[in-house]
Amino acid sequence: MTAQRRIVVGVDGSESSHAALRWAARQAALVGATVEAVITWEYPTVYGWGVPVAGVADVEVAAYAGKTLAEVVAQATGPQCPVEVCERVECGNAAQVLLKVADGAELLVLGNRGHGGFAGALLGSVSQHCVQHASCPVVVVRGTGHEHAEHANGPAAGR
Repeated sequence: MTAQRRIVVGVDGSESSHAALRWAARQAALVGATVEAVITWEYPTVYGWGVPVAGVADVEVAAYAGKTLAEVVAQATGPQCPVEVCERVECGNAAQVLLKVADGAELLVLGNRGHGGFAGALLGSVSQHCVQHASCPVVVVRGTGHEHAEHANGPAAGR
């Protein structure tokens, strides 16, 4: 029995993550894979404050992240999406979660910049970390109307 082909895509609601999801869906249709759209959340680090207590706030933040993910998937892929798109909400550092979920995947697809960081940066910190540490090839897609791959690496690229 062969394992199902899987393309993991990081989603954060930014335009570049919309473009990454569209690119991943097209690629999945070409190769017969499913798409696993992943959104992550974590509490921000606030100096001088205690660590938030897990509970109701976790459920609310996770629900909001899930709603954001569902909206992005609906907008980016449309009702006639030719591939199965599984939605996954995870708590944790975005780069670490994406690397873990992408283990064993055919590809990890990311937008070149998410929410935050410096406007002039070529790659966001999450994309940069994943390009350097992923166990599968990584495709980074621009979200500025240029829906082509900006950077791709494979397992043997510079490791």
